[in-house]
Amino acid sequence: MSELAPSSPESENASVPSPAWQAAVGVAVVVLAAGMAVGALQIPGDAGYGGVGPNFLPWLCAAVLALCGVLLVREALTGGYRQAADGGGAPRAMLVPFAWVSAGLLLNAALIEVLGFIFGCTLCYALAVQGLRRANGQQGLLRPRALAVDVVTGLLIAAPVFWLFTQFLAINLPGLTNTGWL
Repeated sequence: MSELAPSSPESENASVPSPAWQAAVGVAVVVLAAGMAVGALQIPGDAGYGGVGPNFLPWLCAAVLALCGVLLVREALTGGYRQAADGGGAPRAMLVPFAWVSAGLLLNAALIEVLGFIFGCTLCYALAVQGLRRANGQQGLLRPRALAVDVVTGLLIAAPVFWLFTQFLAINLPGLTNTGWL
């Protein structure tokens, strides 16, 4: 007879933490928001362009984060995350893909002054894509054609971003030349 009885949500999704842990996550988010608010207090509030001061965005982020934390706590205290899906993912960390993505980020940070924004971000993109494809189980990733597609795609993303920031927004980004175009 117990086979015909509907299963409880707890037995269907054993990987969802208990409501107490869920409430603790919500409280941690509220505490993080309070920390952001304390940081926002340190920023002068003199109104700038359009009447908005430099502390507006930190205050907005702190407020939205606090609201999310309060909603998480409310949800946890009223029965838990009822619609929570299984976290999915691999049972163990995939270290090789992680290393590829990390290498892309770290090399970009280390070499952006030497390579310039466009080529540094292209390198970051190409290495990160290699890691993500490895995590997805794809094969033949180091073939010249696949590498060329990744590099060209990275260039097609990084170059317009660089030009938008340097030419139209007048924000200085590291480049290879002083012209602002490369």
